[in-house]
Amino acid sequence: MDNMVDEEKVNQVVEKEKRERKGARSPESPDTPGYELPLLLFAGFRTLIDRLHTELARQGHPDVRPAHGFAMQAIGAAGASASDVGRRLGVTKQAAGKTVDRLVALGYAERADDPADARRKLVRLTPHGLDALTRSAAVFDNLRAEWARELGPDRVRALESDLRAVVPPESFRLDAAGWLGGA
Repeated sequence: MDNMVDEEKVNQVVEKEKRERKGARSPESPDTPGYELPLLLFAGFRTLIDRLHTELARQGHPDVRPAHGFAMQAIGAAGASASDVGRRLGVTKQAAGKTVDRLVALGYAERADDPADARRKLVRLTPHGLDALTRSAAVFDNLRAEWARELGPDRVRALESDLRAVVPPESFRLDAAGWLGGA
């Protein structure tokens, strides 16, 4: 993977200091370096997202990108203004507008007059956009089932439960595109 971090170089200063202490480990010391956990979590996320997009492309959605999925979720079934999309994604109205423009150009969304406010335009998902989201949900269910076959259903449920215990509820938001630096 082109974007993967070279584990040999990550935190090499910290690892060198640990080696210099000649293995003085407390019972609380981890068996693996702390930086490995976020790398593994990110690699798991990346693996799921890459496999999702490979399958979506095979099923007729070759142009959908991860940022598009976040944006379509932010638009939702009822539609939203570009400002609402930006707020939900944690990006500027301009960045959201560019992503919406791309979704419109690809046929996943359309702009329409807001029946409640003539000055405002709504962004709505087209049948093509709704199909992409429906297929995404099914693919994610299949990917989770693969993990359950590989690890066992109890371990997958335990992993999900453990992550819920350590991930604050406010972390469940759509602004991953903004957090990762793009929209």
